[in-house]
Amino acid sequence: MHSGHRSQLLGSRDCREWIIILQAIPTDTLEVLDLSYNLLDDHYWNPVLLGQLEKLSTLILDCNKYTSHVKFPYMPRVTTVCINKNKINNLPVFVEEIRRKFPNIKILSMMNNEAAPSYFNGGSLTQFKDYRQYVISQIPGLEILDDTEVLEKERAQARKTYRLQQSSQGSRKRKEDSSRKHTHMQKKSNTIIRQ
Repeated sequence: MHSGHRSQLLGSRDCREWIIILQAIPTDTLEVLDLSYNLLDDHYWNPVLLGQLEKLSTLILDCNKYTSHVKFPYMPRVTTVCINKNKINNLPVFVEEIRRKFPNIKILSMMNNEAAPSYFNGGSLTQFKDYRQYVISQIPGLEILDDTEVLEKERAQARKTYRLQQSSQGSRKRKEDSSRKHTHMQKKSNTIIRQ
C-alpha cells in the first residue's frame, strides 16, 4: 500500500489483521474505505480506530455485525456512510451517533437493518415512511437516505411531524412538572399549617 491510494477495499478479512492493516493505510490520502463482509462488530473491532484517517470521505461497513450502540470517532470530512445489513435495531440511538460524529453527512444507507423497516424486510409502508421522516428530521443535511433522494417536500414533512411530536412531549413534560410542583407546594403548605 503506497501513499497514492485514494480508495481501499478490505472485504472478507480476518478481524485480527485490522490493526496491522490500519497502520499500513496511507492516512493522508485515503478517501474511500470499504470494510464490508468482515463480520466486524462494536465489541471485537470498534471503528474508533478509523479516527486516524483524516481524508476519509466515504465509509462502507456493509454486511458486518455492528449494532445501534456502535461508537465512531468524530469524522467531519465523511459525507457518505453505508452500513447496510448489520444488526442495527434502535434507530434513535444510532441516528444520534451518526449525527454527532459525521456532521457533514450527505448520504446514509442503512438498508436491511431492523431499524430501517422496508417492504423487503417485513416492514409496512407506514413504518418505512416514519423511519425516513425520523432520520431526515434528525440529520437535516441528508441528501440521500438508503437509495432514495431526500425531496424538499419530504424534508418539510419530517420537520413538521417531529417538531409537533417534540412539542407535544415538551408540553406533556411541562404539565407533569407543573403538577409535581403544585403537589409539592400543597405538601409544603400542609406541613406549614400543621406546625
